[in-house]
Amino acid sequence: MHIDFAPPSNGTYNNAGSCRQLANYMEHEDLERMEKGIYTEGFFNLTEDNIYKLAVIKDIDSNIGQLLKTDAKFYAIHVSPSESELRAMGNTEQEKAKAMKRYIREVFIPEYAKNFNKGLSEADIKFYGKIHFDRTRSDNELNMHCHLIVSRKDQSNKKKLSPLTNHKNTKNGVIKGGFDRVNLFQQAEHGFDKLFGYDRQLSESFDYHNTMKNGSISEQLELQNQDFTGEKKTEIFQSSERENNISCNLESKQNKGKSDNQKNKSNINSLLSIFSLGDGNNYHATLANKLQVQKRKKKKQRGISRTKR
Repeated sequence: MHIDFAPPSNGTYNNAGSCRQLANYMEHEDLERMEKGIYTEGFFNLTEDNIYKLAVIKDIDSNIGQLLKTDAKFYAIHVSPSESELRAMGNTEQEKAKAMKRYIREVFIPEYAKNFNKGLSEADIKFYGKIHFDRTRSDNELNMHCHLIVSRKDQSNKKKLSPLTNHKNTKNGVIKGGFDRVNLFQQAEHGFDKLFGYDRQLSESFDYHNTMKNGSISEQLELQNQDFTGEKKTEIFQSSERENNISCNLESKQNKGKSDNQKNKSNINSLLSIFSLGDGNNYHATLANKLQVQKRKKKKQRGISRTKR
C-alpha cells in the first residue's frame, strides 16, 4: 500500500486557492473511458456516491474560515494499493472500486482523523475521493488508485487540520495535537489486511520499506535476516508438502504393485489348479486302462490253462 501527500505546487496541486484545477484533473480519465464505452466512478465522500464535480469544488472552497490568503485550503492524498493487494479486493473493476471506497470510508479516513490527536472521528473530516483505473507511466497489469481532496478545516469549519505538520502529539503550547504520518501508514496497512483478510509478507510491509530506507545498518540487516528466515520457512513447508505428495504417490504405487502381485499369484494358482485337475483326470484314466489290460491278460491265461488239461 503506497500512501503519499502531494506536495503543494504552482500547478495542479496548488492548494492556496481554489481546488478547481485539482478537481478537473481528477475527472480527466472519465472522458477517455466514456469514449471507449467503459463505466466511470464519480466523486464520493463518507456517505454519498456520484457527486458532481461542481458540488465538490463549492464545498471545499467555501470551507476556509479564518484561513489566510496564502494558507493551504486543502490537501491532495494518493492511496495506491499494490497489484497483489488489488487482487485481494475483487475480480472485476467494479468490485475493486467498491472495495476501494469501503477501505477509504472504513479504514483510511477514520485513521486519518485519529492521527490528529484531537478526539476527531471520520465524521469530522471533509473530503472527496475519485478513483482512477489507469496510470500512463506504469507497466503493471492493475493500476487502480484513489485521489483524495481533504479540506484543511474540519466539517464544522472551526478546526485547522494539517497532515503535513511536523508536530505529532503536542500537549503544550499554541499548537496542540499534530499528525503522526508513520502511524497513519502503519494503521492504514493493518486496517487493509484486516478488512480484506490479506496475508501480508514482511517484504511488502511499510515497516520493512521504511527501515530499509531510513533505518540503521544493524536494523536493516536484522530485518533482512527476518525476511530470509521467513522465506526459508516457506520453502521448507513447500518442500515438505512436495515430499509428502511424493511419498503418498510411492505408497499408492507400492500398494497397487502388491495388489497386482497378489492377483497374479492368485491367477497362477488358479491355472496350476486347472492343470492339476487335468493331470489328475488323465492319471485316473490311464490307471483304469491298465487295470482293464491286466484283467484281459488274466482271462487269457485261464483259458490257456484249461485247454492243456
